[in-house]
Amino acid sequence: MGYGFYYGWFDPTMILVLIGVLISAAASAAVNGTFQKYASVRSYCGMTGAQVAERLLHSQGIYDVAVRQVPGNLTDHYDPRTKTVNLSQTVYGSASIAALGVAAHECGHAIQDAKHYVPLKVRGAFVPVANLGAQLSVPLIIIGIILGYGGHFLVQLGIWMFVLVVAFQVITLPVEFNASSRAIRLLGDTGILSDQENSGAKKVLGAAAMTYVASVLASLLQLLRLVILFGGRRRDE
Repeated sequence: MGYGFYYGWFDPTMILVLIGVLISAAASAAVNGTFQKYASVRSYCGMTGAQVAERLLHSQGIYDVAVRQVPGNLTDHYDPRTKTVNLSQTVYGSASIAALGVAAHECGHAIQDAKHYVPLKVRGAFVPVANLGAQLSVPLIIIGIILGYGGHFLVQLGIWMFVLVVAFQVITLPVEFNASSRAIRLLGDTGILSDQENSGAKKVLGAAAMTYVASVLASLLQLLRLVILFGGRRRDE
C-alpha cells in the first residue's frame, strides 16, 4: 500500500523534473550570455545605470523613489515597501547598454507602483500566501507520505500549497513583461538610447523575461509530477 508509480528503482516522473531543470538552465544561460554581450557595449549617452534610473523616474514625475546600490550580480529589484530602485554593482555604475536596460526595467516597476498598476498590486497582495505555500508544501507532502493513507489529506493539502506558488509565478509574468515594455519605450522616448542601442536593451530584457517563463514551466512540470504521484491513492493488490 502506498503512493507512487515506480518501476524497480526508477521513477519515470523524474523525467518531468529533468525537463524543468533543463528549461531553467537554458533560460539562465541565455540571460547571462545576453547580458554579458551587451555589458561590454558602452552606450553613446555615457550615463550610468543610477543616472538613467533617476532621469527616468523624474521624467514620470516620480521624486519619492530613491536609487540605491546593492551587492551582488543581477540582484536588481524594486522594493515598493521602501520606495527604492535597488541596482546591483554591475548595473549601478555601468554605462553599458545592458546596465541601462536593467535599470530602466526596475524603474518600470516603480512606475507601475506609482500608477497603481493592478497586476503589481495583486502580486504584492499574493506574496504572503505564496510564501506560506512555499514553506508548507514540501513538509506537508513528506509528513503525509510518512503517515501513509492516514496522511492522504496532508498530501493533498501540500499539493494545493504548491499550486499557490505556481499561481504567484503566473501572476508575476504580466508584471515583468509590462515593466520591460515600459522600460524600452521610455529609453527611446527620452533619447537615452538610440534605436539600435534600444534593440540591444530589448534583447537583454527579453532574455531576462524568459527566465520567469522558464520558472513557470518548471513549476508546472513539478506540479504535474506531484499530481501523478500523489493525486490519488495507489494500493498494492
